[in-house]
Amino acid sequence: MDIKTASALRRLRLVSTPEAVSFLLLLTCSVLKRTTEFDAVFPMGLIHGLLFVLYVIFWADAWNRTKWPVKTAVLYFVLSVLPTGGFFADRKLRRESEDAVIASRARKEGVVGA
Repeated sequence: MDIKTASALRRLRLVSTPEAVSFLLLLTCSVLKRTTEFDAVFPMGLIHGLLFVLYVIFWADAWNRTKWPVKTAVLYFVLSVLPTGGFFADRKLRRESEDAVIASRARKEGVVGA
């Protein structure tokens, strides 16, 4: 894995968890708006919207650089629209990048089967 591909995966990981947290906070604010006088939907919506747009941009960049199969790319996109999907995306991306680093080191050291 080259440095640009690793950077694209890292950016996607870095935005996936905050995007998931902002989604959950937005849902909480929506419920509070309907049940109390508390209304923070507008600012939370702006924050979540910005993080979602960043996620989609970084997702497209990672897909382009990693050459994921369509099934994998769709999975990461679907995870972005589920309330807790960003947490799962972060875990999968961390595992994927760790595996790529291990494979890269094995190739560098000449280990057979890597």
